[in-house]
Amino acid sequence: MAAKIIDGKQIAADIREELKAKVEQLKSKGITPGLGVILVGADPASISYVTAKEKACHDIGMFSDDNRLCAETSEKELLALVDKMNKDSKIHGILVQLPLPKHIDEQKILLAIDPAKDVDGFHPVSVGKMCVGQKAFLPCTPHGVVQLLVRSGVKLDGAEVVIVGRSNIVGKPLANMLIQKSPTGNATVTVCHTRTKDIAYHTKRADIIIAAAGRPKTITADMIKPGAVVIDVGVNRIEDSTKKSGFRLVGDVDFEPVSQVASLITPVPGGVGPMTITMLLYNTVESASQK
Repeated sequence: MAAKIIDGKQIAADIREELKAKVEQLKSKGITPGLGVILVGADPASISYVTAKEKACHDIGMFSDDNRLCAETSEKELLALVDKMNKDSKIHGILVQLPLPKHIDEQKILLAIDPAKDVDGFHPVSVGKMCVGQKAFLPCTPHGVVQLLVRSGVKLDGAEVVIVGRSNIVGKPLANMLIQKSPTGNATVTVCHTRTKDIAYHTKRADIIIAAAGRPKTITADMIKPGAVVIDVGVNRIEDSTKKSGFRLVGDVDFEPVSQVASLITPVPGGVGPMTITMLLYNTVESASQK
């Protein structure tokens, strides 16, 4: 029997409705949650992502301070803008869209963001708090994955989870979140990566597989046990002459064959993707609530 599809668009829409109600409550107290967005340069993927974030803010009644800077902007100018946003009481969250041009030190910029406004969850203070189980802004994509699992009724307590990929953006923080002693944790987590000798050995015993490797068909049907839950974080462009664009998006999972073995699976697109922006909104509303 084919796996049930986890509809990320619908779950994201449900969370946004909840956030809309929270924004209304905050506005009744004179607080409009505000997100400061900085985009340097004209990378097409970044422009599209930032535009989607601005629309999402508007849709739930938030305020978005949109700053689009030319690629020649200096590191000093960018740091000055971040500092200005840190001091602006109308801005509750700051997002600097990555990647930045090569002449700017990304780490220096991210460190300059006030941890109280770090709604991306990338500042070392946020990461440190998350690691020791203190309240912190959680990175948006991993947090979105956890919400997909919880809201789909997947039992995390005691589950064997295998994450394929060890990036600072997805793999590492997600592993940390899932091992926490909490209602959305208590899993036993294995992280596989490019130096893992036999990835299939680990994935075959997993109740939940999370693919975040950045390579198509990393997870194939013979690598999973019947009834496993499969979350596909990957987004890869592959050539497709039938498409007007000349390409189509696929994940890291060989979707059709795997969906015949899994019990639940996320599609690409329409799975994890819609959750990332939603959790950014969630963090910004949380930041405003704390004020």
